[in-house]
Amino acid sequence: MRVVIVGASLGGLRTAEALRKAKFAGELVVVGAEPHLPYSRPPLSKEVLAGGVTHEAVAFPLRKAVADVQWRLSTTAVAADLTARTIALADGTALPYDGLVLATGLRSRRLHVPGPPAGPDTNRYALRTLEDAASLRARLQPGVRVVVVGAGFIGSEVAATARTLGCDVTCVAVDPQPMVVPLGELLGAELAHRHEAKGVRFRLGTGIARMHGEREVTGVELATGEVLAADVVVEAVGSEPNVQWLAGTGLDVKDGVLADNALRAVRTDGTAVDGVHVVGDLARFPNPLFDDVPRRVEHWNMPTETGRRAGTALAAYLAGDGYDTVLARRFAPLPAFWSDQYEIRLQSFGLPGLGERAAVLEGELHDEVVVGYHRGEQLVGVAGLGMLPRVLEYRAHIGS
Repeated sequence: MRVVIVGASLGGLRTAEALRKAKFAGELVVVGAEPHLPYSRPPLSKEVLAGGVTHEAVAFPLRKAVADVQWRLSTTAVAADLTARTIALADGTALPYDGLVLATGLRSRRLHVPGPPAGPDTNRYALRTLEDAASLRARLQPGVRVVVVGAGFIGSEVAATARTLGCDVTCVAVDPQPMVVPLGELLGAELAHRHEAKGVRFRLGTGIARMHGEREVTGVELATGEVLAADVVVEAVGSEPNVQWLAGTGLDVKDGVLADNALRAVRTDGTAVDGVHVVGDLARFPNPLFDDVPRRVEHWNMPTETGRRAGTALAAYLAGDGYDTVLARRFAPLPAFWSDQYEIRLQSFGLPGLGERAAVLEGELHDEVVVGYHRGEQLVGVAGLGMLPRVLEYRAHIGS
């Protein structure tokens, strides 16, 4: 019996571990596009970008339970046949499977504007892989003019790291405040003040009209007409799910891959596919902690939580024992994320973006603070700048 896991990042690794823990003794094959074994991505925009790049520094330890996993790295899946139960790889081989895990995650979204094309050779960078971090790190020298496009997690963290390294940094975003989508305007405005105190300049509420330069970008023209001189442009404008290889499968891939609460992949007709599970950033599933609306959640703990759930369910399906019992278990993981920007430690739990209103629960915005996010009377998220013990206490009330 063989399980194929397509995606060799954290979600794939945690699924493999869960399968072995649930007594699946068959063959485990993990397919990965990168040449590396699974590694942690959150440090790429922080510690790794600031201090140099090595795989060893961010690699996840491989537990004894997955020592026999077959790693098919530096190749991608290009097609799937859910009827014949085979995966076609870019190297021309076909992998039959008894169980399949979709864990292909995300790729960086790039700007489509006039000017030199995206790529390190033209001074236009993205940050998703170790190679991206290594290429960008080499350019972040004191005095280099960096324009960061996007003020979400990655954009804000890159801006902080580049400024710490002595770069001249301007951050451009269509949003009214940094990190406004996950945190709202209250904390977003405070983060903007703290970045500005460190020397970062913001151009908010505007997009990019074009990139100036012949072979390399020398400037960024905003929708307002202003032109910012640039030696380096970092595009942190979100991500796109890697679902193109699933075309023709009948799965609902409008935003990632739709899944039920057991993380079984769901077709466009609403039926779940036994033996095919979705994990990590790719999974759009309902979380009863909040409601029954399927959502993708790109927070750091979700690959672990979804990998464990999918591995347990898939092992029961393949064993033909206790599958209905596993499916009936309520899966209600609590999303969590953190961000380090300068000396700021931001920690959050839940889904603050669902909140209809945000209010300070404790502390002061200009110092350490805990902010709560409510939808009606329900606490749906909490975020703190510092005050971690208090944030952890409020965590227990999310969903109530």
